Amino acid sequence: MENGIILFDGVCNFCNASINFVIRHDRQRYFRFAPLQSDTAAALAGTYHFDPTAMASFILIENGRAYTKSTAALRVARRLPWPWKLGYAGIIIPPFIRHGLYSWIARNRYRWFGRQESCMMPTPEVRSRFLT
Repeated sequence: MENGIILFDGVCNFCNASINFVIRHDRQRYFRFAPLQSDTAAALAGTYHFDPTAMASFILIENGRAYTKSTAALRVARRLPWPWKLGYAGIIIPPFIRHGLYSWIARNRYRWFGRQESCMMPTPEVRSRFLT
């Protein structure tokens, strides 16, 4: 696979802000995107064995594997330019700690950041990076 695919909760304001951050900083245009609520996510779920309805995480599909929670977030950071790639250093934190923090944020994301009634609509400039 030439590109990493990020599957995200399309109605979560925090998730949408995170995707917009990646779009702004992904100068190589490495990542493609699809909401977990999409047909693309449903199709990939069968191949990579994940539940797209369990939207407490975003999923990174890269090099034939599906990564979730903090591992996915850190692998995304690794592909971004300096200084953002420094975030990958967090991989040395034991997974039970970083996944626990990730899960705590995920459980509270709607309360803290809100949600939309429908998935975000990409701007015309980035629409080609979204999978349907």
